[in-house]
Amino acid sequence: MKKQKLRLKVNKSISNRFEVTKNGIVLREASFDRHLRRKKSKKQLRRLKGKRVVSGRWATKIKMLLGLK
Repeated sequence: MKKQKLRLKVNKSISNRFEVTKNGIVLREASFDRHLRRKKSKKQLRRLKGKRVVSGRWATKIKMLLGLK
């Protein structure tokens, strides 16, 4: 009988929250941006737009949970 290789499942909560670019950079959304936006200044809301870069040990762990490393 042929031995099959084990396939790890991707962590779905991590895959919904993080994104890995073609070059392997891990990106995340900014926090404090979802609700109660009316109280926040326009300047704060502008700063909360866009993605943030995750680096170091966290980025490595996230890649492992996504099955990329």
